[in-house]
Amino acid sequence: MAAEIIDGFSIAQQVRQKAAEDAAELANKGIVPCLAVVLVGENPASISYVTAKEKALEEAGMKGRDIRLPEETSEFDLLALIQDLNEDAGVHGILVQLPLPSHIDEDKVIMAIRPEKDVDGFHPVNVGNMMIGRRSYLPCTPHGVLVLLKTMGIPTAGKHAVIVGRSNIVGKPLSVLLTRREYNATVTLCHTGTRDLSSFTRQADILIAAAGSPGIIKAHMVKEGAVVIDVGVNRIPDSSKKSGFRLCGDVDFEAVKEVASYITPVPRGVGPMTIAMLMMNTVEAAKRILEEEKN
Repeated sequence: MAAEIIDGFSIAQQVRQKAAEDAAELANKGIVPCLAVVLVGENPASISYVTAKEKALEEAGMKGRDIRLPEETSEFDLLALIQDLNEDAGVHGILVQLPLPSHIDEDKVIMAIRPEKDVDGFHPVNVGNMMIGRRSYLPCTPHGVLVLLKTMGIPTAGKHAVIVGRSNIVGKPLSVLLTRREYNATVTLCHTGTRDLSSFTRQADILIAAAGSPGIIKAHMVKEGAVVIDVGVNRIPDSSKKSGFRLCGDVDFEAVKEVASYITPVPRGVGPMTIAMLMMNTVEAAKRILEEEKN
């Protein structure tokens, strides 16, 4: 029996609706959540992501400050802009779209954003707070994965979660979050240095593919009845498409869906959740401003 397909698009719409309701409540109190989105250069994928984020902000009744800079923008000028946004009381969240041009140090840029405006959850202060379970902005994609599991009623307590991929954006934070007491999973984190990857993936009750490698997870690597979450978004050349490419995940979807109990597709799986959780983080940033004003 084929797996149940997890409709990330529909679940993301529910999250975005909740963000819109919270934003409207804040607006009634005189605060309209505002996210500044900074894009440097003309990376087509980045332009697409930024456009989608701006549309989501508009639909949720929030403000978007769209700042697009040329490829040759210096690191100095970008850091100066971030400092201005840090000091702008009308901006609640700051997002600098990655990747940045090679002459700009991404770590310096992430460190420059004030932690309370870091709605991506990348700043070391937010990462540290996440590690020890204190209040923080959770990275959007890992948080989106957790919301998908919860919404679908998929239990995590006592389950073996195997994550393939150790990025700072997805793999590492997911490994931390799934071991929190509210999720109580046992986690194995695999990566390019893992020997005999399939010996680990076949143990997984919940298998999360976040390697950025098209179709790396094959059907023989998946335990019967496992939950498979595909975080990968890979652009594959395809002359039959108007865009010249098609999207695919890290999972061999057609084969694996015959083995798994649940599976996320690409697109319309994890991807829409990332933007939905960004909307929630932006609302949370505005709420914190309101809390500070009360105190």
